[in-house]
Amino acid sequence: MIRSLFFAPANRPDLVLKFPRFAADCCVIDLEDGTPPAEKVRAREQLHATVAQVRAAGLQGMLTVRVNVPASPHYLADLEAAFGADVDGVVIPKLEAPEQVFPARHWIERLNAESPRARARTIVGGIESVRGVLDAVALCECVAAVSAGLPTGLVYFGAEDFAADIGGRRTPRGDEVYAARSMVVMAARAAGLVAIDQAVVDIRNDALFLEDAARGRDLGYDGKICVTPGQVKLAHRAFSPTAQEREQARRLVAAYDEATARGIGTIDFEGRMIDGPLLKRAQQVLALPAAEG
Repeated sequence: MIRSLFFAPANRPDLVLKFPRFAADCCVIDLEDGTPPAEKVRAREQLHATVAQVRAAGLQGMLTVRVNVPASPHYLADLEAAFGADVDGVVIPKLEAPEQVFPARHWIERLNAESPRARARTIVGGIESVRGVLDAVALCECVAAVSAGLPTGLVYFGAEDFAADIGGRRTPRGDEVYAARSMVVMAARAAGLVAIDQAVVDIRNDALFLEDAARGRDLGYDGKICVTPGQVKLAHRAFSPTAQEREQARRLVAAYDEATARGIGTIDFEGRMIDGPLLKRAQQVLALPAAEG
């Protein structure tokens, strides 16, 4: 269950070491946008030590490294540094072609063969350009192939980069990225991947974050990119069922089981017609932990 993807810059080990206290489901040490160009080499050189320190600090969730874009001269060196550290995977931003995943796939297959471990190594693919969205199905299938047999393969939709690429204007409601946002989550679902929704960069507007997270959850997203510790808590709240939702799902499943035992496949439950798909949704709700707060 990945409800939050939380970033901290790789050149700020002091911020990375705060990961354990924020309890994000997946923490990301960011060698890309979060690290200034002049700091990238130094941040990469200290990555192994940074990862070791945050592991020793008791981090519980997934730990990944966002490398620089595949076209960057840093890409291959970033992958080598990331997979030389004790991480659960890499985040590859701005994916536009399946072959861009191949170097990371090579590392994962090699490491899994040489040093299998309890934690699975995986890839988080970033789809955040016009070309990436148009090729989202192929990209998600490629990420899923790397993650075959693993519990978690992820992609995320990056609305800010997408809007800059297409030349549109960003609005609080986000209607301008709705089509792309929908295409990415559909491609992720078809490939069996966890889908992480766009960031909200208005970091002091909790109401906007919750509204946007609710729209993302309605679309089918599992979680959200978080840029502050406060957003991590909000994401966990938004992408977890409430106590009321869980109780309604429990009643629905019980009523459906009773009807099935009597040979009835479709029931009238509290004024709604319930059949197999709605039963599946209720079972999914019960499989998740309740929302915090």
